[in-house]
Amino acid sequence: MGEIEESVSAVEAVTLNALERTAMDSESPWRSSLQQLRRNRAAMIALGVLLFMVVVTLLAPLYAHDIAHDNPFASNLQGRIKIGNHYRSVMQANTQGLGLGVTPIGPTWDFSKYFLGADELGRDVFARMLYGGRVTLLIGFSSGLICIVVATVLGMLAGYFGRATDWIISRLLDIVWAFPIYLLAISLSVILVTSGLDLGIIHIGAGSLLLPILIIASVYVPYVARPVRGIVFSLKEREFIQAAIASGASDWHILRKEILPNVAPSVIVFFPLMVALNILTESALSILGIGVQPPQASWGTIINDGLQLLYTRPWVAIGPGVCIVITCVALNILGDGVRDAFDPRAKLRGSI
Repeated sequence: MGEIEESVSAVEAVTLNALERTAMDSESPWRSSLQQLRRNRAAMIALGVLLFMVVVTLLAPLYAHDIAHDNPFASNLQGRIKIGNHYRSVMQANTQGLGLGVTPIGPTWDFSKYFLGADELGRDVFARMLYGGRVTLLIGFSSGLICIVVATVLGMLAGYFGRATDWIISRLLDIVWAFPIYLLAISLSVILVTSGLDLGIIHIGAGSLLLPILIIASVYVPYVARPVRGIVFSLKEREFIQAAIASGASDWHILRKEILPNVAPSVIVFFPLMVALNILTESALSILGIGVQPPQASWGTIINDGLQLLYTRPWVAIGPGVCIVITCVALNILGDGVRDAFDPRAKLRGSI
């Protein structure tokens, strides 16, 4: 009997150890995805670059007031700065052609004063670039979040309820889908950004940043809502959804507890890519003069300011252009890492 009891105890110990190992190994899908994302070195470097860009732009007031001692939103045509032991005018006599007019001072490469030079109004380009980054990143992330939320809701409703609901939502998405993105964004911006939006109880002024945020978010909604709708259509046929329906769960309970958690990984994959697209769209609209309006500044508006100075002071346009490139490349690399970590289909393709 003693040998039998010892054998039983040994079997129980082995079983408990196996169960403990199984419990430790069976992590939640979210935790497993996050760990895989953290192991992606390229994605972590891209995330670090994005955080650096955000932090640096948030410190724009500190740089302008305490380091550069300059107001980047006020013209400084008569200003003078000290470089070494000499004072130089911010606007210098033009040495090109007939020598008529003035030209802004070029890059001093001195972090404390006109690091990238001045624009045609004598304003510090580097300080404006930091402030412009705040606006560009705000518009990019805000419009991306609004687009993702609205598209997810519409896609889930269309995919789950089908029939009349799906037909109405799909036709609305088709109307937006029928227009080229930039043509639709430009048309809406020309109408709304210059005159504002007045819907009775809702009034948004012409210079409000909310207008480009809403315009950019709305034009990209179909590009996210349609894939979400397709995912929900396939999920609706799965056994756990049918079991929830058979158990008498309400539609809203199923959407919230069963559909949304399974749609969320794909939606998260869309987010960094949409932010990159929104930043590019905002920059394009601002370069055309129908995006961010003065006195606000964005990377696109600064590039627009530098178009007249491309041959004499190219850094006015090159500086914000480089920032846009770095930010969008980082977002795309991060998006690839998020896709590999959160998208089950990407994992399946990687294992083949």
